[in-house]
Amino acid sequence: MLLKIHVYNRVKTDKYFGFDFNFKIKTMETKTCLHCKKIIKGRTDKKFCDDYCRNIFNNQLKSTTNNLVRNTNNILGKNRRIIESFFEEEINYIKIKKEILINNGFLFSYNTKSKKLAKGAYIYYCYDYAFLPISEDYYILIKEI
Repeated sequence: MLLKIHVYNRVKTDKYFGFDFNFKIKTMETKTCLHCKKIIKGRTDKKFCDDYCRNIFNNQLKSTTNNLVRNTNNILGKNRRIIESFFEEEINYIKIKKEILINNGFLFSYNTKSKKLAKGAYIYYCYDYAFLPISEDYYILIKEI
């Protein structure tokens, strides 16, 4: 939004007319809130009229870009909790059926890291736990120490 300000400068002209007032129009841009579009008062570098508008604007901005990351982290956290539920204090690894993991909601395609072993098999990590397929129906779950 542009605000027009009328500024009068006194400029000396010829001897018959004395002083003349030259009329100049300067345009000055007024800032509006990025969320509610109200005119902002105060500092020249302000972007929002108050904290409420700033929070809503930033939350809306981040919600669309962070949905994928948030959903992926939720799935990884669920996978980790599922693996963790099979361990007791003294046990560091366990053999388990794939069907049991699937019934608990485990998603095999989500892992934090994978590593190729010497025999060509892959071991998959979910944070501080690992799962290693040993056949089509069985996995070994490993607690990293």
